[in-house]
Amino acid sequence: MRILNRNVYVGPSQYAHFPVIRLELDLGPLEDWPTARLGPAFIDALVERLPGLAEHGCSYREPGGFIRRMREDEGTWLGHVFEHVAIELQNIAGEDVTFGRTRSIDDRPGVYSVVYEYAQREEGIAAGELALRLLSSLLPSGLRPAGIVPDDWDWEHERDSFIKYAQRRALGPSTASLVRAARERDIPWLRLNEQSLIQLGHGKYQQRIQATITGRTPYIAVELAGDKEETNRILANLGLPVPQQILVTSADAAVKAARKLGGQVVTKPYNGNHGRGITIGISSDEDVRAGFEAAREHSRSVIVETYLPGDDHRLLVVNGKLIAATRRTPGHVVGDGKRTVAELVEIVNQDPRRGVGHEKVLTKLQLDREANMMLERMGYTSESVPRDGEVVYLRSTANLSTGGTATDVTDIIHPDNRDMAERAVRAIGLDVGGVDFLSPNIAESYRRVGGGICEVNAAPGFRMHVAPSEGTPRDVASPVIDMLFPSGSPSRVPIAAITGTNGKTTTTRMLAHITKMAGYTPGMTTTDGVYIDGQRTVEGDMTGPVSARMVLSDPTVDIAVLETARGGLVRAGMGVTRVNVGAVINVQSDHLGLKGVNTLEQLAEIKRVVVEVAEDCAVLNADDPNVLKMSGYTDAKTICYVTMNPSNALVREHIRAGGRACALEAGVNGQMITLYDKGSHIPLLWTHLIPATLEGRALHNVQNAMFAAAMAYSLDIKLDAIRLGLRTFDTTFFQAPGRMNVFDEHPFKVLFDYAHNAHAVGVIAELAQRLDVEGRRIVVVAGPGDRRDEDIEAIGHAVAGSFDHYIVRRDDNLRGRDGDEVPLLLARALRDKGVGDDAISVIPDEQQAIDAALQMGQPGDLIVIFADALARSWKQITKFRPEGAQASRAPAPPPASFVSDDAMEDPVPALDLEGMIRDERGLRYAPQEESD
Repeated sequence: MRILNRNVYVGPSQYAHFPVIRLELDLGPLEDWPTARLGPAFIDALVERLPGLAEHGCSYREPGGFIRRMREDEGTWLGHVFEHVAIELQNIAGEDVTFGRTRSIDDRPGVYSVVYEYAQREEGIAAGELALRLLSSLLPSGLRPAGIVPDDWDWEHERDSFIKYAQRRALGPSTASLVRAARERDIPWLRLNEQSLIQLGHGKYQQRIQATITGRTPYIAVELAGDKEETNRILANLGLPVPQQILVTSADAAVKAARKLGGQVVTKPYNGNHGRGITIGISSDEDVRAGFEAAREHSRSVIVETYLPGDDHRLLVVNGKLIAATRRTPGHVVGDGKRTVAELVEIVNQDPRRGVGHEKVLTKLQLDREANMMLERMGYTSESVPRDGEVVYLRSTANLSTGGTATDVTDIIHPDNRDMAERAVRAIGLDVGGVDFLSPNIAESYRRVGGGICEVNAAPGFRMHVAPSEGTPRDVASPVIDMLFPSGSPSRVPIAAITGTNGKTTTTRMLAHITKMAGYTPGMTTTDGVYIDGQRTVEGDMTGPVSARMVLSDPTVDIAVLETARGGLVRAGMGVTRVNVGAVINVQSDHLGLKGVNTLEQLAEIKRVVVEVAEDCAVLNADDPNVLKMSGYTDAKTICYVTMNPSNALVREHIRAGGRACALEAGVNGQMITLYDKGSHIPLLWTHLIPATLEGRALHNVQNAMFAAAMAYSLDIKLDAIRLGLRTFDTTFFQAPGRMNVFDEHPFKVLFDYAHNAHAVGVIAELAQRLDVEGRRIVVVAGPGDRRDEDIEAIGHAVAGSFDHYIVRRDDNLRGRDGDEVPLLLARALRDKGVGDDAISVIPDEQQAIDAALQMGQPGDLIVIFADALARSWKQITKFRPEGAQASRAPAPPPASFVSDDAMEDPVPALDLEGMIRDERGLRYAPQEESD
């Protein structure tokens, strides 16, 4: 049994619309050993180690269902068991995850696709690895996989280590409560680091929190709260009850301060937190020195203050109002006259509410140094037997993280105490603050029974209020969210996602341009980078979840336009849980045979995710059967069909029923892009007025413009802005690199495109036929090396018959192919379609192939170049000097803001066409260096 492959999906995927991990698990010989055959010994041992499996309903949808599955008939297979164990391991670490699905992979016997939900990425991965070791450890020795279980394997140690590992990476209780409150308000969130820095909301509407400090918390207020001496002084000046304090830096000074204050004192770090290093109720010189040393471990300076008797209370104030009050009791045991302190601690820790760290409502007690020090003060050790009913404290402070308990007292707090807490937090300047208040009786005014404020805390913990040991749980997170996002205020920016095999980049750029013309600040992801307000901020193929996150994290963005590619969906899913408008332009043969995607139907299932998560509108190509089927998988409020066939019967019926559509209609002046919605007929724009369509001849860009228009309309962008955006969007290399760029400053015209599959190449070949060309049509064509032979041959078939001369090449990245394999496949495909050998040149190197085509160009010719290295190839075209051209006719370089001189390698030397050789088939062939 071993894990062959793993994918971590951060968002919606073909497996689920929330984060999941998918493993390919190879059972090997264990395929013949379902749980019933492994027997009760295996099942019982597993349940003993993970008792929570008894709550898993599995297909029976009731507690005990999964265990029943393991026992009945032949049982279930270990892939299915692995899924449940990975889920339960996260449950015992405090995560609420339940979803899982296991399926055998048809063409691979013994290999299973195991999918399970996760809450934190690293924790989810670790849960899968621990599940593998646990199951392997329970197998009979003859079936146990080698190298999986260490010789010193100890389940309890591994379990506790995993819980601690998970909690170090999980959100803390306070942050988690704020995230839950945000979810309840339908406010999106992003985790910005591995700790507790969280972004709530998207784009320009975002707010940030770090634990319970918000982006609005004044820095000076946090500094004051950390300065316990200054806080004490400010509160005293306002007449609020505080103890007397003296700041010291040595043990001798601490003793002097304690004598000066008189009576019992408290020693604590100058800027500590979580109750660390605090010693209370001490008076002897020896104890004061010990308290000083304990505090010095956490701060260079130490505060000695008068001891205030009474119970320890935490009063939580949010936005100037007291929200909750809790009485805290230090971790302790109660003697029974029979058991030792150590035995009593063990009994207390058996409370199911107690766990490791923040795993549960309460934390387990620890017999550590501080506990032993407290016992020593009482004259006890861990082996002492306390009297019946005697309370033995193991901590001097009441923090829950050290085993303390919390009792909610919000309903009984006296109004004077409430007002005192609110005044104290306002005086420090915190928007969220916690007041540590000592009082003999919180229900009585401090003015009558005494008491005082020990500290005012920035970033106060919410755990004691959200899940008190006793009393009513309080929703303390919602007031914080309401403060950051007042009722009715926005938290989301509109999001549009575009996918498809071809045209998605151009459509994305068109839509982003339209939104900019409409006055938005768009964030856009494409195959060549991330753009914020039209400026590229990150270069590279940015069509996955990471780039979506970049856009939604930018504080200037107020609309997001996301190109969503197959690769990102297959590898990691979408980067957003839902979109306002999702569009699928087409599903064509490309990337088939890769990553388990072998058919158009499987490819359509992956791309369908974009419309499955669309809320407002799903924009679908009604002329593509695989896209049309997606209408049954979306819950969007509206479906908008796009068709270039005015006779499309389905779209006609959809329009008659009041549905939304974008159609192409013939008119006196040409073809009109027309919108239909709720019975309205809206002529939008003549196609020949859109520069990107080359006067309406580039039908694929007509379709792209229709999709951009339909999506913009569904985003409630005004019609005039849509028209302006389409009329001002062109296909220059600067605005749409590698997307039907035209260069006509040579005696011949060059059409430059990134098309790399048969459908896209065929579209450009058809365009070349529709263009008026006085001379010859020449093409430079290639195919990606990681495609199947039939896909590469289909590219050759797509261009065959449309050109007068064909130059076949390969990409720089061979992707597993031999150097000449791709161009030879293309040449064979051309010959199969009747192209003569004299019309085919095999020039494997891209730069040499482009140079050969440019040298062949004569006035009136059209040269179509399908390029891979876009910046380099475009610069090669613009820098080319036809033989005999005047220097004054040298074309200007592309805008420096997009391509610099450094972006191109050394200019390729001109290829001697006459020096080309012919192979045994008679094909013209460029000689290569031996190293190629």
